[in-house]
Amino acid sequence: MTDYTTPEQLADDAVVIDVREQNEWDAGHAPGAIHIPLGELPARLGELPEADERDPLPIICRSGNRSGRAVQWLNQQGFDTANVEGGMKQWAYAGKPVVADSGADPQVI
Repeated sequence: MTDYTTPEQLADDAVVIDVREQNEWDAGHAPGAIHIPLGELPARLGELPEADERDPLPIICRSGNRSGRAVQWLNQQGFDTANVEGGMKQWAYAGKPVVADSGADPQVI
């Protein structure tokens, strides 16, 4: 069974792993996110922060599908992770902050 969390359960500045592609990240992401595209995840495991002993590390994508695959794989590797249900679409819908590094108006694509 895949663990999950919702954007509403996370702090606005929560550290989350964003597994979307570069163009999606550039358009807008959560302020505390770390960008590691899904395809690069196996090679970049060393960049994952230590998970809190009480809470699994949240993994997010656009809608929850790619992050669900990432959570399943990471948990098989011994990591304690949780899929953010609804992804960045739900994050934005819940009124959570979205930022863009470029300074452009952030959006979820």
